[in-house]
Amino acid sequence: MHYRLDIPEAELLDLRDRLLRTRWPEAETVGDWSQGVPLAYLRELCEYWATGYDWRRVEARLNALPQFKTEIDGLGVHFLHVRSPHPGAVPLVLTSGWPGSIVEFLKVIEPLTDPPDPADAFHVVCPSIPGFGFSDKPAEPGWGIERIAGAWLRLMSELGYQRFGAQGSDWGTSITTSMAQQAPDRLIGIHLMPPIAAPDPDTFDDLTEAEQASIDALRHASEWEDGYSAEQSTKPQTIGYSLVDSPVGLCAWIVEKFRAWTDCGGHPENVLSKDELLDSVMFYWLPGTGASSARLYWESIRQVREWFTTATTDAVEVPTGCSLFPRETPRPSLRWAAKRYTNIVYWNEPDRGGHFAALEQPVLFVEEVRAFFRKLDN
Repeated sequence: MHYRLDIPEAELLDLRDRLLRTRWPEAETVGDWSQGVPLAYLRELCEYWATGYDWRRVEARLNALPQFKTEIDGLGVHFLHVRSPHPGAVPLVLTSGWPGSIVEFLKVIEPLTDPPDPADAFHVVCPSIPGFGFSDKPAEPGWGIERIAGAWLRLMSELGYQRFGAQGSDWGTSITTSMAQQAPDRLIGIHLMPPIAAPDPDTFDDLTEAEQASIDALRHASEWEDGYSAEQSTKPQTIGYSLVDSPVGLCAWIVEKFRAWTDCGGHPENVLSKDELLDSVMFYWLPGTGASSARLYWESIRQVREWFTTATTDAVEVPTGCSLFPRETPRPSLRWAAKRYTNIVYWNEPDRGGHFAALEQPVLFVEEVRAFFRKLDN
């Protein structure tokens, strides 16, 4: 069913009213971001949100693309489906994660679907995970990464794609990996940013400098950066009240991660504009998905954490491409990743970019996807 975004003006006025009536805390007691988003910056960003930001701009941009909503396994799934003008294009499903959304892909859809060389063309499908964006919210437990992967397989079948490629980051990495495990005969190849791979104990006696840095980064993240994950994976309902009711609370919760996970040199606006940051926040505010998106951590983070921390022989044999951007965490090595992904045909470590590569570095993102799929016999 065709879908069109049309947010009632009353909702936008309510958002502005809430922003203008914010009860602010005192400032942090440090001169950096180590205690969270600084008060001065968040006030500046939210003042712009209330008085200068234009949701209708991004709404019109999305409505200019083919949008749909279909029921899969009892839930409505919202997705973009942009077909290439080139008949030989490869079907490709793109999956992001938290705190991302389909707006991450707006810069890359056109170059993926209509490239200079028709051999690089893709039919692009961008679904919103259940509980995210304008997909329906699960009303019962059980919507973890495997079930979502199964839903994506059904979606691609409904669209007429029996064989296709998949690309994923964040939760999309886990979902894409699960798709390859569930239906290896249907996946032409999977491109991951990054692969799900644990440090391999067999290498601990001769770690490379990069591998030691990767282990150190995992330890640092566990101690200083993973508070959001601890809360969302244990008590998503509790934090959900704040995220659904307070736009400033939601904005701080999300922008903290955009600053930490982008290759921004310490400030998110070095790589993303205020509009781009707020477009992402709006995909959580307008549909009220602060709680429902957090529940995916409750459902699946323990499984993914085990994948990232425990070496395994749970092999993925589908041809795999891996791109490790410098501000990504984790950053497994090729030999660690090869323990799970036994058919890695492409591995690259670009010199700039972070967790939201399609949004931060769209040209590099497109180049990485193309470079991987060029290596495959489609």
